[in-house]
Amino acid sequence: MPVEIDLNGLGVIVTASSRGIGFNVARELLKRNARVVISSRNEENLKKALDELSEYGEVYGVIADVGEKEDLENLVSKAWDALDGVDALVWNAPNVSCEPCLVHEADYADWLEAAKLHSIAPGYLTALLIRKWIESGKRGVLVYLNSVSIKEPMPPLVLADVTRAGLVQLAKSVSRTYGKHGIRAYSVLLGSFDTPGARENLKAVAESKEEPFEETWEREVLGRTPLHRTGRWDELGSLVAFLLSDEAEYMLGSTVVIDGAMTRGINL
Repeated sequence: MPVEIDLNGLGVIVTASSRGIGFNVARELLKRNARVVISSRNEENLKKALDELSEYGEVYGVIADVGEKEDLENLVSKAWDALDGVDALVWNAPNVSCEPCLVHEADYADWLEAAKLHSIAPGYLTALLIRKWIESGKRGVLVYLNSVSIKEPMPPLVLADVTRAGLVQLAKSVSRTYGKHGIRAYSVLLGSFDTPGARENLKAVAESKEEPFEETWEREVLGRTPLHRTGRWDELGSLVAFLLSDEAEYMLGSTVVIDGAMTRGINL
């Protein structure tokens, strides 16, 4: 029988979690007995997600646009109160508005948005939590959900790829600086998961190439892995739960890949 990690009431913030990757990770953590605060900038989406997730365990919702400083501060404050102290963060971000778009199609505002979503916001949220953890003498875990495309770029996602590549550096830096305080961080490079956002991006790519969506999905998603499928949510949930657990302590600072062997290169 497989051994399932029991998070035993761990208090976790999962950002951008009313749908897609964030929502499914939140559900998987609830199934493993975490207590979870989800967030979304859309109140209606947040309410719907809370209704669906409440059957799995203790879950709270905070309206938060992760691109806004005050919203990040409010998220930490409300989550801390709801959970009686936050134990962990699973960072997830929405798509950049213009994507899929190539470099020559991106305006200054698009680069600013990408930097806020994938660099500034996770960095500032990390700083807020680390301050709280050190002040209260708590340990803490940060898991940054990232993309394997920072290793093997996908040009239509260039804004996200360039700006979220720094999450690898952030995880290592946090772990080396604050590991002695029991604070550790990880970057998880995701391959393809079937989400509304992924399908929206691929539909736009298909339209630009004037080809059927199914053909684009086959080439850009299924055909990139020998498993010929997208990742399963229980697989991602088990990985994130492991990283949040004490079992992964000595892996602090690591970059973990879950991509079905999509990427062809190796790093030694």
